[in-house]
Amino acid sequence: MTTRRTARLRRTLLAGTTAVAVTAVTAGIVAAAQEPAKAAKGPELSLVAATTSVTLTSWKEEPGVYLDLGTYLIAEGTPLELKVTRKSYKDPVAVTQTVYEGGKAKAKKLPKGTVKDFSGLPGFTEITLTDKAGKQVLSRSESFCPNNASGRVRPDAPSTSKYPESCPTNPFTLGSVWGVEKGWAANTYAGSYGEPAQLPAGAYTARIGVAKKYRDLFGIADKPATVKVTVEERSEEDGEGSTGVTPRSAKAGRHAGHGAGHQAPSAHTGHGPGHAPSRAEAAAPVTSGAGPSYNVGHGPLKAAPPALPWALKKKQSALSQQARDVSGQTDGSRQAPALKPQSKRPAGKPSVPDVPKPDLRSLPAYGITISDGERDVPGKDYLAFSANVWNAGPAQLVVDGFRSPGKAKMDAFQYFYDAKGKQVGYTPTGTMEWDPRPGHVHWHFTDFASYRLLKADKKEAVRSGKEAFCLANTDAIDYTVKNANWHPYNTDLATACGEENSISVREVLDVGSGDTYTQDLPGQSFDITDVPNGTYYIQVLANPEKRLKETDLGNNSALRKVVLGGKPGNRTVTVPAHDLVNAN
Repeated sequence: MTTRRTARLRRTLLAGTTAVAVTAVTAGIVAAAQEPAKAAKGPELSLVAATTSVTLTSWKEEPGVYLDLGTYLIAEGTPLELKVTRKSYKDPVAVTQTVYEGGKAKAKKLPKGTVKDFSGLPGFTEITLTDKAGKQVLSRSESFCPNNASGRVRPDAPSTSKYPESCPTNPFTLGSVWGVEKGWAANTYAGSYGEPAQLPAGAYTARIGVAKKYRDLFGIADKPATVKVTVEERSEEDGEGSTGVTPRSAKAGRHAGHGAGHQAPSAHTGHGPGHAPSRAEAAAPVTSGAGPSYNVGHGPLKAAPPALPWALKKKQSALSQQARDVSGQTDGSRQAPALKPQSKRPAGKPSVPDVPKPDLRSLPAYGITISDGERDVPGKDYLAFSANVWNAGPAQLVVDGFRSPGKAKMDAFQYFYDAKGKQVGYTPTGTMEWDPRPGHVHWHFTDFASYRLLKADKKEAVRSGKEAFCLANTDAIDYTVKNANWHPYNTDLATACGEENSISVREVLDVGSGDTYTQDLPGQSFDITDVPNGTYYIQVLANPEKRLKETDLGNNSALRKVVLGGKPGNRTVTVPAHDLVNAN
């Protein structure tokens, strides 16, 4: 857990410090950029070090340092742009590079096996460290995610990078776009997904270069960077010392979250360079903006606590006070009520115009484990998992909730927009309700998805109590689909789901993005205490009551095979690979 906090801290700092670091080398780069451009099909790429020396801290409580050495890949001439895709989970991941001939973009296939997943280019940088005596003490290679937009390296470069803020790590990602904008730099630091380097306090010399296969592939000169490294040892008990470094425990606490597979070193998406933050990790609530636009542009998980028994769901309103008396909180995971809007807002006649609509699709469950539930009940067994529903487009899913004064619930409406982003219609689509439980504390849109445990014959065995959701763009699932938004706005709970005193709420699932709910959220798991051993399927079903208007209702279900074993109170689960995806 501490390692994850350290990782987030370092990645967050990356966003704020790299632009400053890059500025230090801008002058030299500008001079180089003024030379005549080469007649190359791809970009002119170079590796530079922003500084000649760095200081890394090794904490006594958790020894080891991550090798953020201040080296950057710079793109000139044209951007470095890679599209990473797989046709299905039965197919390997393939990558193409966007190159230019006569000013026109063309797709160039890169060799098979260049990448294995969507997290970045494996083995891109090669790092060696030597001590004062010249003895080599470390040699390793690290992956590189181009999507970290560290900063411009010359004043006339584009003011913003059009590429996504990170590389996705969801095991069921289907497509991604990676890029370094022209005139921009991307930090080659791989983040903390590898093991920290175990180095005693002292002075070292680091040599950082690009692996030969990537030098040959992208035309990068063989010019390794050299950086002096000082490793200092500190303790969290030291507090703020002369260096002004605050202990990690004061900087990087972990909040109960919504998803564990997101991206990037920016203010709203912080898992980068390879991952985005948990939805509850945003510092402060932000109200959502106006209508949508079509731009082109983990550590172990906790098990979920037990769901409310399915037989009691329809009695939830009568049990809400009892639940509050017992646990101090109501249960917001419940079956959606019948569609009976009570609000007179919005004004006007509802309509479903003939314009592009979203296409909700489910991913197979992952992060599957056995749990004894939130209260550690002896003899109880729960099957916990993570689930994602995503939007394949070509339009956003936009749901607004409206609250009549004094009402406990909001009436929800789905909105529709034409290709120019103009609102052209809406229709009622259920309700939103406030969920005060830890890990939630936001408005849930009911009946967005349903989780069911099916027997081998695909008949229902158990249903999860989780059928109410706060929508957020936690995962980049396929940024190669039409109208995919590479910069979705609401990427965490704090930007998506309102406050207890809100009078209206807008929840959006953008094109290309998905919404992950993880094991550690209340109400999601299956109670399997009395379920016999055998083969089952976890079903993730989007839009179960078909209230939301979509382009296709035939692709809303995804199944993941599991095999239950063991004895009551000590159950086991085996998770076979899903085609080529071997992630339990």
